[in-house]
Amino acid sequence: STRLNYSSALNSYLEFCKLHRLPVQPSEDTMSFFVVFMSHHIQPRSVEKYLSGIATELQPYFPTVRQATMAPLVRRTLRGCLRLYSKPIIRKRALSVDDLQTVYRALAPSQSHDNLLFLAQLLTGFRALLRLGELVWPDNPALQSYRSITLRHTTTINDAHYSFHLPSHKADPFAHGTNVVVMPPHHGPNPFPIFQRYLSSRDTHFPLKPELWLRANGNIPTRRWFIRRLRSFFANDISGHSMRAGGATYLAAAGMPPHLIQAAGRWSSGAWQAYVREHPFIMHALCFSAAT
Repeated sequence: STRLNYSSALNSYLEFCKLHRLPVQPSEDTMSFFVVFMSHHIQPRSVEKYLSGIATELQPYFPTVRQATMAPLVRRTLRGCLRLYSKPIIRKRALSVDDLQTVYRALAPSQSHDNLLFLAQLLTGFRALLRLGELVWPDNPALQSYRSITLRHTTTINDAHYSFHLPSHKADPFAHGTNVVVMPPHHGPNPFPIFQRYLSSRDTHFPLKPELWLRANGNIPTRRWFIRRLRSFFANDISGHSMRAGGATYLAAAGMPPHLIQAAGRWSSGAWQAYVREHPFIMHALCFSAAT
């Protein structure tokens, strides 16, 4: 997906050069003009990512391209465009325990395999701070890879927890993978019985298939499939990312130390703090009340 985005950025740059009869060879002036041009069509926050993609794609042909994209003139132009054309970031609402309870009450009594799959993925994603892409396949077949698929034989379950091996994630550039562990919650729907019921249904229907997450038709669930089911319960202010944001907010409110939240969510930096969707003063009050 990163390569696809980088190719799109390069195509935009080449089209810009062709449209304005500018040389393709990057320079401070060309990059500065490109920043202004693109900021009138897309969010300036995205233009900075475009510059990174262009530098990566053109570096084999123009070794000085990174110096051009990082030049003071280009940085100042980008800063000015951010001030002039940026719009507020609209973040999706984080899932709450009450939201989970709504879905749990609706689907837990069901014997449908797909209902059990969706509920097991939703509860597991919330409790284990999983990205939606770590539970489902991309909608674009060109981006689907078995290297990112969780396998059934890596699953273990006992009275204390259940776990499975996540082959790769964004903070794991060498694809060593990591074990995802889900513990019984102190509050809210318990994913244990749902995961056990899903696992039993999956093993009954597909005993020879290697994938952990499978739909009733034997296919790996896709992002479109998951989001369509999510939309049947919530409005557009909830997305697949709401699971991860909701889980981080829940742990922060419960008083879990920041370094443990970062480790649990497999964040390589303090970026997890952007996932906590409560005002810092409110979060401080919640943590203080939980501690007392």
